[in-house]
Amino acid sequence: MTPEEVEAEIEGRIADCEATVERARGEHDDDHLAATVVSPAFEGRSLVEQHDLVYDALGDAMTTEIHALELTTRTPE
Repeated sequence: MTPEEVEAEIEGRIADCEATVERARGEHDDDHLAATVVSPAFEGRSLVEQHDLVYDALGDAMTTEIHALELTTRTPE
């Protein structure tokens, strides 16, 4: 998956979210990505729960097309 496809997948499955995805620094493989995801859906949730929302949004791609994902999640505040 391209970074743009990953962004679209996340944004399409998490309400009011903005995702920025790029190739992970220092990694030359296409399957190592870094994402920053901002959504009010993360409010009141633990970091693990926030990350689980993103992983759930990506579904099977996390085990088939994306080998590694550096993930940063934030609320709009």
